[in-house]
Order: sequence, then structure tokens, then C-alpha cells
Amino acid sequence: MRQASVQSVSNVDRIYQAVKEMAIGFRFKPGERLNEVELSKRLGASRTPLREALNRLGAEGFITFEGGKGFFCREFGPREIYELYQLRSVLEEAAVRLVCELASDAELDELDRFLVETGPDDGGRSNEALVALDEHFHETLMDLTRNAEMRRILRNVNARIKFFRWIDMERRRGETQDEHRMILAALRERNADLCAERMRRHIERRLDQITGAIKEGYSRIYLSGR
Repeated sequence: MRQASVQSVSNVDRIYQAVKEMAIGFRFKPGERLNEVELSKRLGASRTPLREALNRLGAEGFITFEGGKGFFCREFGPREIYELYQLRSVLEEAAVRLVCELASDAELDELDRFLVETGPDDGGRSNEALVALDEHFHETLMDLTRNAEMRRILRNVNARIKFFRWIDMERRRGETQDEHRMILAALRERNADLCAERMRRHIERRLDQITGAIKEGYSRIYLSGR
């Protein structure tokens, strides 16, 4: 009985991850109703674990649910994305203040080695790959806070804005690595105020910048047939 339960949980996790990746990359059109029968066939999943995975994704903000109608692909307005960027900025400013207090010199050296190995130029990487490296830097910093809840929230926010960050990276790929180095330099000085200020300037986006990224994103979704 216990083995069957473990297998059931594992199956739900598999379905959850697969549908999450579809939602992040807008493999569904914004506002599109998710066809559970089709998803079930595509993923080789029965209705119960699929519904469990969809409920979990709805609770985390990756899809939406309407009573009597079903699950839908999320639709993002500029204000919602702006608020997610605000949340990320507040969270990471608090994080670097903690890292100033808690991180060892050896841990900061390891972060520096990561920046050396992956920069200073983009190495011909795709925007998706560059965003993945950027997330690794920020999530490694978050690890140094020793706060698992802060990391969980950051990963959720990063996933929910990932599609628009791929677009944003096109405009900023030459700046990102330099800004990471400036943040690390302030960490080495144990200057919490400077760290927080540099992190804020690194993350924050104006509403008009976000609006432009959303328009570009929706254009790509519909023109590419994603």
C-alpha cells in the first residue's frame, strides 16, 4: 500500500512538472481553456493525478480556475508582472542584507568562481540559457541566507515571470554580468546598504518596460504558434 502511495505522489509530481513547463513557456495561449482529456492523453496520466497537479499549479499562480468552467492558461496584465518584480526586489534586497551577515568568505569565493566561469561575455548562449545562469546566481545568493522559505518564494516568482525575462534578457544581456560583479563586490565589503541598493537597481523595472515586454511576449506567442 505504501509503495502504491509513493508511486502516486511521484506520478503527480511528474505531471505537475510537465504542465508547469508548458505554462511557463506559454505552450497554451493566454486565456485558453486547458483540455483535460487531451492533456491526460498527452501525458499518459489518469484524471485524478492530473486534477491534483492542476490544482497545485492553480494555487501557485501558474494557471487559473473558474468554477463550472475548468482550468485556464494565465493572462498577465502589466500591473501583475510589475508587482511580481516588486516582490522579487524586496525579497532579494532583504536576502543580500542577510548574506552580508551570514556568508563566509569561502562561499563568496565560490560565487566569484561561478561568475568567472560563465562570463564576462554571453558566450553565444541563448536568452533562455542566460536567464538560467542569472537565476543560478540569485538562487545561490538566496541559499546563503539559510532561509528555505525565502528561496521557495523566489523560485515561484522567477518561474512566473520567466517567459518575460527571456525577452527582457535580449535588451540587457550585456549588463547583467557586470551588475552581478558589483553586487558581489559590495558583499565582500559587507556593506549591506550598498548591496541592497545595487540589487534593487539590478532587478527593478518601470511599468512601461514591463508593458513593452508583455506586448512582445504576446506577439511571439501568437505569431510563432506556440
